[in-house]
Amino acid sequence: MNNYLTKGDRVFVGFVYVILAISVLLVAFPVVNLLAVSLSGANPVTSGDVSLWPKQFQWDAYRYVLQGDTFFRSFRVSVLITIVGTAIGILLAVMAAYPLSKPGLPGRKWIVLLFVFTMMFSGGIVPQYLLMNELGLLNTIWAVILPSVTGVFNLMIVKNYFETLPDEIEEAAKIDGATQLSILFRIMLPLSMPVVATIGLFYAVGFWNDYFNSRMYITDQHLMPLQVYLRTVIFEAQDPTGNFAIDSGGLGNLASQSIVNATVILSMLPMIVLYPFLQKFFLRGMVIGSVKG
Repeated sequence: MNNYLTKGDRVFVGFVYVILAISVLLVAFPVVNLLAVSLSGANPVTSGDVSLWPKQFQWDAYRYVLQGDTFFRSFRVSVLITIVGTAIGILLAVMAAYPLSKPGLPGRKWIVLLFVFTMMFSGGIVPQYLLMNELGLLNTIWAVILPSVTGVFNLMIVKNYFETLPDEIEEAAKIDGATQLSILFRIMLPLSMPVVATIGLFYAVGFWNDYFNSRMYITDQHLMPLQVYLRTVIFEAQDPTGNFAIDSGGLGNLASQSIVNATVILSMLPMIVLYPFLQKFFLRGMVIGSVKG
């Protein structure tokens, strides 16, 4: 294929590769530095000598973080919120997108406009908090899950994807006596796995990284997710006076920044592990689902 590229095309392709390489370096450098600091001793960290390679290599920061019950409790809460929230979000997006993808749906245009309207306007923080309080959802994981499961952007991606599927598939299923639910879950959904995996990744990353809702609606320390715990570690590494105060007597040859970085690295791992399994669906789902064709 390269034989058919003109000189101008080669220059453009080379320019794109240079930009991509610079972008990779800009993204990778902070992460590598984060990892290096988490694996370094106290003296080089406090003196600012750690760059891309650990100095006085040690695993003590990770041992310190993992030996605490608070980290694992928060980790379990985040995993539960992510799994349940992602499953409900995907189900609601598929159930709403399927009828909205049918041109014959009465009032379809106005229903879509109502969904889009909620992307631009909302009731605000205070009414939402009062609603959660009236529903008795404060200090439950549902207060974190329910406000985020109705992602209109994800719904529109799935709707556009359904519109690209041939109508003949559904017509053949109806001739065989299949109901609408059977068509959706046994035919349309398996054909839509690329877009389902795409919005699933969106939901999973959103729930895993959610901090604001957890901080707003949860005060029970036993229900605080990992991101709230991470915030606590970061603040108390500098001023250990809060509820999760760092035991400075057990730090040994550790800098507080090493503990903070180790916690950040551990919180990133699940999403880093998950992404390669969904990456092959991601691009296809985004391209087909975001462009009506």
